[in-house]
Amino acid sequence: MGAPRPPEPERAAEVRRRFGEEARAERPDLAALCLLVGAAGDGTLDEAGEDAAQIELDRLAGQVPFRPGGAASWAEALAELLGGRHGFHGSPGDYRRLESSFLHEVLLRRRGLPILLSVVWMEVARRAGAPVYGVALPGHFVVGFGSPEEHVLADPFNAGRVLTGGEAELLVQGTTGATLDPSMLEPAAPLDVVQRVLNNIRAWAAARPERTDVSLWAVELSLLLPSHSARLRHEHAQLLVRRGDYLRGAAELDAYADVVSAVDEPAADRVRGQARAARAMLN
Repeated sequence: MGAPRPPEPERAAEVRRRFGEEARAERPDLAALCLLVGAAGDGTLDEAGEDAAQIELDRLAGQVPFRPGGAASWAEALAELLGGRHGFHGSPGDYRRLESSFLHEVLLRRRGLPILLSVVWMEVARRAGAPVYGVALPGHFVVGFGSPEEHVLADPFNAGRVLTGGEAELLVQGTTGATLDPSMLEPAAPLDVVQRVLNNIRAWAAARPERTDVSLWAVELSLLLPSHSARLRHEHAQLLVRRGDYLRGAAELDAYADVVSAVDEPAADRVRGQARAARAMLN
């Protein structure tokens, strides 16, 4: 079975509109944003399906048997419920599946990438009253319980196993070769989590040149986030050209060139050349 296909244009436009509104909200809803990412990539997910996923998160939170007092107790309770009783975890094969980046599919399959499993942990724990936050370790997302100074970390990809300080350092070294820096343990903001989810989707699509449709909607959602790299506009323009939308792609290239010209005029000239080449494709 192939990867999910994006929705029809009308539904896709509505999803982008709602995503942009939620991203600009005073307190963005992480679960809602992740479900809208899933809706942008999976045409079978409608609003009723989004509601069902939110209800499932509520249901799981209602199964937390008690309100533990300390951070370690919260971590153990969530691991027992989600990793043990319900079997949420990950495996290397999950990195090859686009569905592993969709919250509604992770809730259904009980499998996913570290960051989406962490979203499940955070959303269930938050609903149950736990002090919880995401930790964007390089190469491997985990969750933290208690105050950030306590450093009680759990790895949802490994069924919620609580990590010691040394294990967290080995995890970073094993995935990136870098040394664990205290700044890596700071809580991740919801929009930063969503951006990392979209980055993972873009990386998945980049390895599959035939899936420029996935690259396109992932970049377009990224551009709706209040803070994003200016180079995303260049990537967006190039995708439009690759997909045969030469006029829109050329216009985007010209707009990006205007931004770049303030700091690098030669680079701006090269981008304008790309815009002219795109328009020439219409002849």
